[in-house]
Amino acid sequence: MNIADLQYNMPRGVTPLSHQIHNLHMTIFWICVAIGVVVFGVLLYSLVMHRKSRGYQAAQFHEHPVLEVTWAIIPFIILVAMAVPATTVLMRMEDYRNSEITIKVTGYQWKWKYEYLDQGISFFSNLSTPLDQIQNKVAKNPWYLLEVDHPLVVPVQKKIRLLVTSNDVIHSWWVPELGIKRDAIPGFIHEAWAIIEKPGTYRGQCAELCGVNHGFMPIVIEAKSDADFQQWVASQKPGQPKQLPAVLSGKNWTKDELMKRGEQAYNTSCSVCHKVDGAGMPPTFPAMKGSKVATGPVSAHIDMVLNGKTGTAMQAFGTQLSDDDLAAIITYERNAWGNNTGDVVQPADIAKAKGKG
Repeated sequence: MNIADLQYNMPRGVTPLSHQIHNLHMTIFWICVAIGVVVFGVLLYSLVMHRKSRGYQAAQFHEHPVLEVTWAIIPFIILVAMAVPATTVLMRMEDYRNSEITIKVTGYQWKWKYEYLDQGISFFSNLSTPLDQIQNKVAKNPWYLLEVDHPLVVPVQKKIRLLVTSNDVIHSWWVPELGIKRDAIPGFIHEAWAIIEKPGTYRGQCAELCGVNHGFMPIVIEAKSDADFQQWVASQKPGQPKQLPAVLSGKNWTKDELMKRGEQAYNTSCSVCHKVDGAGMPPTFPAMKGSKVATGPVSAHIDMVLNGKTGTAMQAFGTQLSDDDLAAIITYERNAWGNNTGDVVQPADIAKAKGKG
């Protein structure tokens, strides 16, 4: 279905839990419809058939014990009838037993980190919608702002346990077709689970107002057969963040090579805050163009990127990106938009700053 198509009801989804949620929603909906028909039917009948123009006079009374008890008991019975199936579904939502895969989901401004705790795989998932579409230079594709560079890959017909938390502000991991919506709160872990019934691609997004670029934090899940999932697991390098395919480590790279890679990595990880042209969004996100950080001492620039700045929106990227990408980004920032410092930062410089060199 095209994302722009109208949809007036919640999706039935592709998990047993999402089916239960949908069925509960429809049950409560039709109960509410029946209540509405009865209440407004009686109201309209009374207004029409007992109007003043027909000679009716309003009754004068101050209490009616039978009527008062009746309109207290009937709603109580209705609420109990609604609470029983709702409680059953809520209890099912909290049943995390017998999970076969555990994945930790961490929200960052504005991306998600996925850690497969059993397989030792870890990577970040960033928005991959081309900047030209965001800037209205080209036509938008059907999944505008709902596409990422590295989707969450999971197997079908297996119980997946999700541990949802945040590294900075409050986010919310929401995938409608899975029937999952969990707040990601710093210092807390919220659990969720899913058994996806069929292979496919399922999309969601952060459902919490997590900052100025809240709308640039999508979720994409690729559900595969167990054989395809195992093949994907085998293709990953445990513990290595997947940002760009090229690898720079192992030698000193030229400024041009670092600038090319740096522009790609900057546009993926930094441009959301500091803009493609380095203009930023002051005062929250300062400009990189002509900034004291990008034109000042290289060591201070490296420290800022690696460790962030307390009390500001500047995150610590030392554990988010590879040494290669960090070196390329810093080189790019120090030589783009007229900064022209001439400085070249190598992956070895990053390793040394981390205490690895």
